[in-house]
Amino acid sequence: MRLKLVPENTNINFFGITYITVGLSALAMVASVVLFLTMGLNYGIDFKGGTTIRTDSEVTVDVGAYRDALTPLNLGDISITEVTDPTRPDLNVAQIRIQAQDGAQAITNETIQAVKAALTEADSTITFPSVESVGPKVSGELVWTAVEAVVLAVLAVLFYIWLRFEWQFSVGAVLALIHDVTLTIGVFSLLQIKFDLAIIAALLTIVGYSLNDTVVVFDRVRENLRKFKTTPLQEVLNLSINETLSRTVMTSVTTLIALISLFVLGGDVIRGFVFAMIWGVLVGTYSSVFVASSVLLRLGVTRDKSKPDNTSGNQFANIDA
Repeated sequence: MRLKLVPENTNINFFGITYITVGLSALAMVASVVLFLTMGLNYGIDFKGGTTIRTDSEVTVDVGAYRDALTPLNLGDISITEVTDPTRPDLNVAQIRIQAQDGAQAITNETIQAVKAALTEADSTITFPSVESVGPKVSGELVWTAVEAVVLAVLAVLFYIWLRFEWQFSVGAVLALIHDVTLTIGVFSLLQIKFDLAIIAALLTIVGYSLNDTVVVFDRVRENLRKFKTTPLQEVLNLSINETLSRTVMTSVTTLIALISLFVLGGDVIRGFVFAMIWGVLVGTYSSVFVASSVLLRLGVTRDKSKPDNTSGNQFANIDA
């Protein structure tokens, strides 16, 4: 007996509460923008600037021991990463990044010496071959580069969907992506979770995940529009969402199981990234069902009744969960 997350032949009227879902989405987006403008984001070292200290050691790098040694210094945001030096494979290399103190471009020499002393107590073989500072100008450039990456990704999605479907589909998909990214930034502003380059990577991953769900639904919509040439668009959209619901739920649930495990067991270093992914899966699934399809219903679709029925390419969309 197979477990079914969604019963066969589901017939949920997703558009019976369109005004409620669209209204809630609009309010959530406005609230997210207000939170961003008023509270801002809790930027990490990548965006605020700071000092990077490289360490070499003869023994295996113990990130936990390094962090415990630096905690009493109260230096704020500290990132410790074990890296590989291809020129010296016999050494164990770590990169320690410390946020700028009190708005300064870099930490003071006294603080650097205190850091070195604390780490030497944790590892007597440690050496410090380099100390570098990242100023606010470079950090500001990283912010704009990150924004450009997200915007270019959304524009690429717009172009791709436009070519594959029709312009109404592309508008619906892009508005769903904007919805997901805006709500993610809003929740990070509300909770003041550290926002760094890893979260930008999570945002781009969310764009891809949400787009995948949306394209599956839209592909079934296009197929059903050719099957049912005289059926009202709302009924075709409802049918398409119900037919792909099993696949959508199965994908989301299995992804969330892995992400929740990482969130609980993965430690503080990746917790912000994993939280962004969990939130992105939830809002991405919601937007694929409610936002993108509602926009498509509002804009309407021009049907070409001269085209034959096309049922290929979707044989896995209604897979049992």
